[in-house]
Amino acid sequence: MGMPFYVAPEQVMKDRADYARKGIARGRSLIAAICADGILLCAENPSATLRKISEIYDRIAFAGVGRYNEFDQLRVAGVRHADLKGYSYSREDVDARSLANAYAQSLGQVFTHEMKPLEVEILVAEVAEPGGRDQLFHILYDGTVIDEPARAVLGGDAEAIAGRFEETHSTDATVAEALAAAVTALAGPDRTLGAAEVEAAVLDRGNGRRSFRRLTDEEISAAVGSADTSSGDGAGASGRSGDGDDAPGPEAAGAPADDVPDDEGPAPS
Repeated sequence: MGMPFYVAPEQVMKDRADYARKGIARGRSLIAAICADGILLCAENPSATLRKISEIYDRIAFAGVGRYNEFDQLRVAGVRHADLKGYSYSREDVDARSLANAYAQSLGQVFTHEMKPLEVEILVAEVAEPGGRDQLFHILYDGTVIDEPARAVLGGDAEAIAGRFEETHSTDATVAEALAAAVTALAGPDRTLGAAEVEAAVLDRGNGRRSFRRLTDEEISAAVGSADTSSGDGAGASGRSGDGDDAPGPEAAGAPADDVPDDEGPAPS
């Protein structure tokens, strides 16, 4: 009788973490930032239909990077969780902290017990009433929850983007100023982003009970133009702003979200 195959638990966990991190890093990045008017969420996303940023409840938003089919399933589960809790108790009982804990338990369970971890990082944001404290909860692939104080960067080259964004971001900035800083940080020094490549929304503190609002094409275009002017290269018109139909095919098939090289067309489904 042969010896049973054995792998140390530490090695199994390390291999799963490496696998998840590599899948997440292939996707395009997302930035969330607290500003004077509320919370801005901005992502590099050439698809006009496959959203990375969505509303969960009255003052709560969801954002995800990685495999689209996986984080969209988490989004749907979050909407159902929030609706059920709000219906069973009261709307005021639905908060970002409890939702982040529920997500952390689900991700941690999959990471520990399933063969393949979820290749996602997600963010749960809640804008506070005037005078309250806004909340940004960054949940990793293994269920780790990070309470971000003012800003968060998910996916892609997150460390470099976070460094660029921290240099220009202020919590006292307007939504337009924060959006321009986010677009500049996402693009980096070697390229520009067109308005068709940016998805943005805001949890507007003064928007009443339903605070989630997607930014219009005009607002995004103005921010992209402001970012191009501040960079001094004037290359905004030569970017991929006309690439509105460059929706990455693999997302719908479960490939890493928007994992399409910049110099190629849409990948086959």
